Amino acid sequence: MSKNRISIYHVDAFTAEPFRGNPAAVCLLERPCKDDMLGAIAAEMNLSETAFLQSLVQKPIKDQRLFSLRWFTPTTEVDLCGHATLATAAVLFHEIRIPTTEVSFETRSGTLTARLEGPGILLDFPSYETIPADPSRSFLEAAGISDFTSAHFSKKTGILLILLENQETLANLKPNFERLKSAGTKEKIGGVIVTSKGHAPYDFVSRFFAPWVGINEDPVTGAAHTILGPFWSKKLGKKEMLAYQASQRGGELTVKILSPGRVGLIGNAVIISKGELYLQ
Repeated sequence: MSKNRISIYHVDAFTAEPFRGNPAAVCLLERPCKDDMLGAIAAEMNLSETAFLQSLVQKPIKDQRLFSLRWFTPTTEVDLCGHATLATAAVLFHEIRIPTTEVSFETRSGTLTARLEGPGILLDFPSYETIPADPSRSFLEAAGISDFTSAHFSKKTGILLILLENQETLANLKPNFERLKSAGTKEKIGGVIVTSKGHAPYDFVSRFFAPWVGINEDPVTGAAHTILGPFWSKKLGKKEMLAYQASQRGGELTVKILSPGRVGLIGNAVIISKGELYLQ
């Protein structure tokens, strides 16, 4: 392959149907690439996340089990992304057909693993606890929230979780994203989860807003479920839950408490297209 070309895949994650779930671009890097180029590629793709996978040793990709993985929104690099990790694993397992059932990724959130589990792929991720929070009136108004049950904040991730009374209230929210970015908060917020109990068969539902990093509403957010998992596990007394993210595209995943501090996110992914990215 020319040194000025990068293999690229377009993958819909946390769905078994094309054009639903959360789309991600997956780029396979044969050699290091400067950060400004990675950022430019992610901006060009204009998806909520573009994943960059790179080999750590000089071997054919099929002979490897450990890779470097980074994630970029159209505006910034992020510490953790679930759907782009799922998309990357789907490319390795289903397109490249790497002869293993488990791969590992070195990331800004430590070593993460992905393994085949039934018809889906399980991501072994860190989980995060929350503390009580008291969002400002201006923030709630910008988010379109007039009433809520409780609010919680994850210091580690900078994500605010707001529990709503029911799924209908959640579905009808219409945030003002420009106001949300400038609304005053006590904590430095990088994203906000709104969540409620779900209608059968779902244990809980959620939506995720992150205009601070260039994503107004993310279709299906794996990283949000690293917080939602332990939160709802305690409330429901369950170790395994079926979750639905109620965005316009929609997507579902199984959330499994693996051990203290670890959560499993199980989902499907559909590879939509593959090709080459030409760099000058």
